[in-house]
Amino acid sequence: MIKIKNYINGKLSDSLDNEYLNVFNPSTGIIYAQCPNSSRNDLNSAIKSSEKSFSQWSKLKQNERGEFLFSIADLIEKNMDEFANAESMDNGKPYNLSKSLDIPRSIKNLRFFASLANSIEPESYHKENVVSHILKQPLGIVGTISPWNLPLYLFTWKIAPALVSGNCVIAKPSEITPYTAYLLSRICIEAELPKGVLNILHGDGKTIGREIVRHNKIKAISFTGGTKTGREIAIESSNSLKKINLEMGGKNPVIIFDDCDYNIMMNSLLKSSFLNQGQICLSGSRIYVQKTLYKKFRDDFIKKVKKLKVGDPFDDKTEQGAIVSEQHLKKIVKYVNHAIDEGGHIAVGGNAPIITGKCSGGWYFSPTVIEGLPQNSILNQEEIFGPVVTLNKFEGEDDAVKMANNTEFGLASIIWTEDLNRVHKLAEVLESGLVWVNCWLERDLRTPFGGIKNSGFGKEGGKYVLDFFTEPKNICTKYYD
Repeated sequence: MIKIKNYINGKLSDSLDNEYLNVFNPSTGIIYAQCPNSSRNDLNSAIKSSEKSFSQWSKLKQNERGEFLFSIADLIEKNMDEFANAESMDNGKPYNLSKSLDIPRSIKNLRFFASLANSIEPESYHKENVVSHILKQPLGIVGTISPWNLPLYLFTWKIAPALVSGNCVIAKPSEITPYTAYLLSRICIEAELPKGVLNILHGDGKTIGREIVRHNKIKAISFTGGTKTGREIAIESSNSLKKINLEMGGKNPVIIFDDCDYNIMMNSLLKSSFLNQGQICLSGSRIYVQKTLYKKFRDDFIKKVKKLKVGDPFDDKTEQGAIVSEQHLKKIVKYVNHAIDEGGHIAVGGNAPIITGKCSGGWYFSPTVIEGLPQNSILNQEEIFGPVVTLNKFEGEDDAVKMANNTEFGLASIIWTEDLNRVHKLAEVLESGLVWVNCWLERDLRTPFGGIKNSGFGKEGGKYVLDFFTEPKNICTKYYD
């Protein structure tokens, strides 16, 4: 049994209240670890250490702070296999996915933000004999709350820009997938990150998550997770006027025109539908296919989905691993059953596959394709966050846009077409913070990332997130002849 610990004041620490949560391996359904269910006492200890560290940390030059991030990134890379193993045991995703995508992108996050701060030119404005210089200062102590689907990737995505901006960070990973954050704690000690600069508190949202949001000494909250929780954070933060950045759910449309590059589209679509068991906020869960292409597409897509191998994440042949928790599996099953009640047709999947051997007790669900649902079906409206997609037909551009925008979410849209005029026309009217054209999951870390409508507000990425983690001060100087 692995005993995961908090990381407070540069040390690994037990729960001060001796409260712990069980951590399950989704691929087997077996408890493999315990993590602290931290309390306000743990938070106050972390706050105290950050207060002591902030003055010195914030006065360091950006490149000096960045060097610590480079060191942490190098050590993660050195221990790649250990981190990838932990990621897959924690989350249930295939090991080859953890090693090829999740952990490398975590390393890239750290290195990118370590260097970015120094590449941004100082901002100043000149008017006659008046010069205004914009000084961007760190906020102080900030809180970050990360989800379970991309545990280390999204954890580093938040803490890296916050730290390089000169803030001290109280970070809460998901209690469902705490292992990689715990390994990162050990790496921070090895990298000799100054004490109190980063504190990692484990526990559930109702306890330590809420305490972090409410604490009056925490100046900002950066959150990634479900829309319901995001709304609660917005309400809680309003009482203290904290800065908040909310990256929430998605119900992303994939719009496929009959002039697309068919083979490239199909290979990409399998990933955008089912990568990480569909547990990515950017997954394309609503597939809209032009009527003239629909029959061919449907037949080919279903054939490919049927061939996807579901099973042990540590089997090299596995393409889809386990669902992250038993509770989440039940949620997915509930949605699929509702689709049947609404008259939907399950073209493939719709059930839990039979897994033998050591993974027989794990939580698995087959890649599922459902067609024949009305646009107001909850499966076309609500985020399922699993390996379930719906198929829909459309006639022309206007029809496609109308259906794509017919949801409360607005995170990402995906367009497949060779018509560039159509691309620009649709990209302007699609209600989403991100539009991918003839691709999916391509990310330039310099660009803004974030949704609109119920997918959140605020932007991450590049200088946009640095702006969030700093407060601009205008220093206006007038010169006299």
